[in-house]
Amino acid sequence: MGSTSEARRAPFGGVTRRAIKDAQQASWVRAEPLEEGSRRGPVVLSPAVEGVDLVAWARANRGLIDGHLLRSGAILFRGFGAGTAEEFEQLIRAVSGEPLDYRERSSPRHRVHGRIYTSTDYPAHQSIFPHNENSYQQDWPMKIFFYCQTPAERGGETPTADTREVLGRLSPHAAARFAERGCMYVRNFDRQFGLPWQTVFQTEERAAVEAYCRAAGIAFEWRGGGRLRTRAVRPAVAAHPRTRERVWFNHVAFFHVSTFDASIREGLLASMAEEDLPANTYYGDGSPIEPEVLDEIRDAYGSATVSSAWRRGDILLLDNMLTAHSRTPYVGERKILVGMSEPHSDESPAAQLP
Repeated sequence: MGSTSEARRAPFGGVTRRAIKDAQQASWVRAEPLEEGSRRGPVVLSPAVEGVDLVAWARANRGLIDGHLLRSGAILFRGFGAGTAEEFEQLIRAVSGEPLDYRERSSPRHRVHGRIYTSTDYPAHQSIFPHNENSYQQDWPMKIFFYCQTPAERGGETPTADTREVLGRLSPHAAARFAERGCMYVRNFDRQFGLPWQTVFQTEERAAVEAYCRAAGIAFEWRGGGRLRTRAVRPAVAAHPRTRERVWFNHVAFFHVSTFDASIREGLLASMAEEDLPANTYYGDGSPIEPEVLDEIRDAYGSATVSSAWRRGDILLLDNMLTAHSRTPYVGERKILVGMSEPHSDESPAAQLP
């Protein structure tokens, strides 16, 4: 093996000697489909030889990784061993530069290290509907990474759905209507339901929230009791900046009240008017989305979804525009870390509050 210094442990199960000497050898890592004979789902990259330092290999083979990602929309790094949150952050830097802060939040999570966060801190019995991270924002990450430190005893998968396939499964009429009108996100922030605006915007200053909203094309309205209502009109169908493929990229179904769990939906609608819901969606002109269209969208996600059980040490890398992700309910301890990178911007007109 060589000297102790040569063979010391490197991130994710490798040793530095092989990493330094052979990192540029693409053959040290094999690429296989998630399921034999199928082209759906993430491509699986795993070590073909012992002692591969994943961080060093990724740094030397960014072009190869990008190629796989643009074709498949998702990569599952499997079999490289476990690492720390710090090493996970190193991998993100090696693949795509500095990790991003989690801004304009829509789900509870907490910081673990640097810009590495827990995955959504929802109760284990709840599922999370398919979505593309921050697609309701003017700026979003092009890449999102998930790292499995502890797989659940049962369940807790992170299913994925190719957004090219989702769009293709929608009727031409529905796809064209959203492509033309876009979608409107209406969100209400208070301390009773959902996240307060202080958490969402990571500030206690109203002026800072107002400046952020103006810069991001978000209409805002301060209401009694320190509450805030925002409206943003965004595209629902987008073109990937590199492949130019059209994708279904939005939170239309995710935020719509009809997608909420029945008990939660009924409780909310019994206690407040529709315009006061924590979140809801409309066509970009503010008109309601037909129930049958929302059913069609949910069915399209369901048909396009691919799922695989987590293994300890797995790292899932998604092109955030080509692939949506979700979460199944689970039993037992589950610890999945998340990091995002490569900001991309879309300039959309501000919504107008009446």
